[in-house]
Amino acid sequence: MTQSTFLKNGLNALLTPEESVLVLIDHQLQFANLHSHEPMMIVNNVIGLAKAAKVFNVPTILTTVVEDRGGKLIQGLQDVFPDQKPIDRTWINTWEDARVVDAVKKTGRKKVVMAALWTEICLAMPAIQAAGDGYEIYAVTDASGGVSVEAHEMGVRRMMMAGVVPMNWLAVASEWQRDWARQESAAALGDAVLPHTGATGTSFAWELQLLGQKAGIGA
Repeated sequence: MTQSTFLKNGLNALLTPEESVLVLIDHQLQFANLHSHEPMMIVNNVIGLAKAAKVFNVPTILTTVVEDRGGKLIQGLQDVFPDQKPIDRTWINTWEDARVVDAVKKTGRKKVVMAALWTEICLAMPAIQAAGDGYEIYAVTDASGGVSVEAHEMGVRRMMMAGVVPMNWLAVASEWQRDWARQESAAALGDAVLPHTGATGTSFAWELQLLGQKAGIGA
């Protein structure tokens, strides 16, 4: 097993669409025991993240765990990728399922963006293992949730100790965009992603207006 030695500062430490792959883990119909965040916030954020990935053509891998008992993927997330069948597994740790690892390897990308339920288990376990396998792991903490605030926070701390970088979903989308002069993706973000950004979306819409782009907020 190799340890990741990727740069944690400088321009190359930022995300680009061309280097990224997104893994969304177990956002199933089991939100009742999510107590670190308001559940609908996590639903909103993970769908916004998925839509951003689609805008930038970032390969996205969907997973579930024991779907017949844990529930299907939430419909709003499945709707972003209607033709994709989530990888259903029995492993608690996604990274121990060879199909998931192979899917990431096939992309040829080393910057792996992850979000999951639950933070302290379904996110922390694969993030820590994948970081040890030499991948650059970015954990999207506001598209993930735990059974308590403490559980979520301890999961994030443990991942950071393993070299995982915590981010929020809108920061991920912003790094993928990087330059507002990229008007095609800016317009697509306005149409698809802005409705998920809450109050932040008003500032985003203003930036797009200044660029002469359709804001799309509230669509």
